[in-house]
Amino acid sequence: MATAEQLHKSVEGLTITGLLRRNAQCFADRPALTTGIDPGAVTLTWSQLRAEVAALTRGFTTLGLERGHRVLIAMSKRAEHWIADLAAIHVGALPCSIYDTLSTEQIGAVARHSGATVLVLEGEEQVRRWKPVLDGLPDLRAVVVLDRAAAPADDPRFVGYAALRGAVPPDDGAFEALTDAATADQPLALVYTSGTTGDPKGVVLSHRNVIHQSLMQDQLAPVPEHPRSVAYLPLAHVAERVLGMYMPICNAGHVTICPHPDQLLPTLLVVRPHSFFGVPRVWEKLAVRLRAKLAVFTQEQAEAIAQARQTVLEVFRLRSEGKQLPADLTEPLEQLDAQLLQPLRAAIGFDDCRRAFSGAAPVSTTVLEFLASVGLPVYEVWGMSETTGAATVSTPEVFAIGSVGLPGPGMEVKEAQDGELLVRGPAVFTGYLRPDGRVDPATDAEGWLSTGDVGMVDCRGVVTVTDRKREIIITDAGKYVAPAGVESRLRAHPLVAHAVAIGDRRRYITALMVLDEETAPLWAEANGIAACSLEELSRHPVVLAAVDEAVAEANTALSRSERVRQHCVLPGPWTVETGELTPTLSLRRRAIDELHAATIESMYT
Repeated sequence: MATAEQLHKSVEGLTITGLLRRNAQCFADRPALTTGIDPGAVTLTWSQLRAEVAALTRGFTTLGLERGHRVLIAMSKRAEHWIADLAAIHVGALPCSIYDTLSTEQIGAVARHSGATVLVLEGEEQVRRWKPVLDGLPDLRAVVVLDRAAAPADDPRFVGYAALRGAVPPDDGAFEALTDAATADQPLALVYTSGTTGDPKGVVLSHRNVIHQSLMQDQLAPVPEHPRSVAYLPLAHVAERVLGMYMPICNAGHVTICPHPDQLLPTLLVVRPHSFFGVPRVWEKLAVRLRAKLAVFTQEQAEAIAQARQTVLEVFRLRSEGKQLPADLTEPLEQLDAQLLQPLRAAIGFDDCRRAFSGAAPVSTTVLEFLASVGLPVYEVWGMSETTGAATVSTPEVFAIGSVGLPGPGMEVKEAQDGELLVRGPAVFTGYLRPDGRVDPATDAEGWLSTGDVGMVDCRGVVTVTDRKREIIITDAGKYVAPAGVESRLRAHPLVAHAVAIGDRRRYITALMVLDEETAPLWAEANGIAACSLEELSRHPVVLAAVDEAVAEANTALSRSERVRQHCVLPGPWTVETGELTPTLSLRRRAIDELHAATIESMYT
């Protein structure tokens, strides 16, 4: 395992622009980026990718884009998304990918906060959603549209991607000068994430941050040279930004873009990735696929595979406990895997996978042990946008089921007096972007970042996360949802006294909604409902229809991952005495989960 000093030396002086040039020069004809798996899928080599980046970089300069400006990109997963991002950093601007699930209201908030100078949009859908906010962006100079026909012809702010790409003849000297101008501590990317209040925060990452993260993972869990990988998460997610863009530049890997989530399995079968990061929901789906495969074997085959799985699982459990492995268990492993388990993993494209990580939310022990039993050990990592992804990493040498591993080389984790986990090291971000363009550091005088997570660090240094100090919901798909923003919109209706968003480690967001004991009877009277109790009102069809409309209205202002899929109306009232509220009338979320467990479960069955 690499030491912190070794990793620091290997990172020092490197930039993403410089590494992209190295790849174009040293690995010119090797594949860099492939979009899709169709027979007509286009692959860009490293030399072709850099040439495309150079062409768009020249175009960006004609728009007046300069160092320190911000570029917002609203595109699906396609090569032009990568190219636009990398072109922006060559100019010295700060690119930021935007989730395509954001509402127009949320788009406007992010665009105004970022002080966007240039927008890069894909087509008709993006233009329609972004057009209402354009006049409220005082720093906006241009809107680049990939599909020029989707842009209004009478608005001079709009320019076609193709026209911009070909606007200036090649000038190798100028482009190389821009490549050399980048520095390790220069801002590289802007990633927006939700804070505890639901307001977005702009996380600024540097070249050093992302290169340290990339080389750290490669050294902790080595993969073959020029590794194959699949990019399927949004580039607005810090994990995909590192794994799908920066890490392949660092190790000259080959990325295959999976444009649509429902194409993930076919893409995995074609690519057979050397490394893969999945959120818990993805691993659950892959486990289901493998279980289905097991069901079609003959009895003789099933018995042989079951015996092999039992041996492999026993080894996995012993390793997780840090125990010595007996020779009679380890010696037959390679042969058992090659004969019985590797062909099984091939059914999901994982027969050549050397590194499998899970993060963003805890994954169940049942899923981890099942996957490990077929020779696919999945190791949990822990981190956040502010740590450029993983701050701790589980490895085959040191891991424990239910923990998130050791701090990576150069990273430190400690417990604060209240149990909050603090992180320090070169992967910790530069700071939060302010609307005026300045960056505010978020670490203390000694460089420690408060993570908002509560946990423990054992005598080996292995970190276990036990709770979240902040009340951010993380769905089992790895989507971060700030409940306060959802709840405030649900409470906008006079019928509703309290609303609680549910969804942590679950498939989607649901809500408990409690009638207001004062205003609900008045609303009922105004709407022709005879006097009745809160209990009766909570079941009245007119009341339920009104709450349904309130939820639908709230959902129009929420992103797709935030939208409430199911809700239940409770009569209330909630008080300190009933257990749902604190003395200051704040929600006691854990108590609510326990008191209304049956109702909550009913919304997920």
